Amino acid sequence: MKINRFAATSLTVLTSILLAGSLAGCEAAAQAGTAVAEAIQRAPGSTVGSPGAQAPSSSSNPAEAAAALAQLETLAVKGRAPKTGYARDEFGPAWADVDRNGCDTRNDILARDLEGETFKPGTSDCVVAAGTLADKYTGATINFVRGDKTSAAVQIDHIVPLSDAWQKGAQQLSAEQRKQLANDPLNLMAVDGPTNSAKGDKDAATWLPPDKAFRCEYVARQTSVKAKYQLWVTQAEHDAIAGILATCR
Repeated sequence: MKINRFAATSLTVLTSILLAGSLAGCEAAAQAGTAVAEAIQRAPGSTVGSPGAQAPSSSSNPAEAAAALAQLETLAVKGRAPKTGYARDEFGPAWADVDRNGCDTRNDILARDLEGETFKPGTSDCVVAAGTLADKYTGATINFVRGDKTSAAVQIDHIVPLSDAWQKGAQQLSAEQRKQLANDPLNLMAVDGPTNSAKGDKDAATWLPPDKAFRCEYVARQTSVKAKYQLWVTQAEHDAIAGILATCR
């Protein structure tokens, strides 16, 4: 079952990359987005498209940092649009089964990012019951146990928050494109719950992971997602990302 989930999630990532090409009016932006996404996928233990695998520890590889910097320069720099009209429902139902593998996106990402995961009996290895998370935001190890009082210890973060995306171009996307953005494995990661809550909808200019070793990968992933979906950055966000990537060389 798990091998099939790997293949299904990889197909979702490929579809998302192809979607980026149709969204981007600039061929160079589409190529840059694909290059960085592929670089992340090739990283040892990459999380992208491979449930159950470990996330790469950082994106401090000079070639990847240079690619991310080049990609950043393809993004439009604009002011933040009003939040008017934003609602989570604008990005489709939460944790839809967009890859049609029989498991919702939340459980796909838990299965991808946790180690030693177990599944609820009778769910065809879909519903994750327990596992261990090596949290990239804090560097801590978190034991996940599904339950009303325990599940929130591990949350699935949108690396580019949906509210931020809405104010930086997602309003112009179709409903289907927003649904893909909300469920794209490249934009999702299992993380420490309280830290995710503290992040909220902040961009890189106002929030970065407490674990500095992860910041290079974090901003590279944000840049790649924004390129794929033709979203823009503010000047402060651009400068923050560029400053971090410059230290990864």
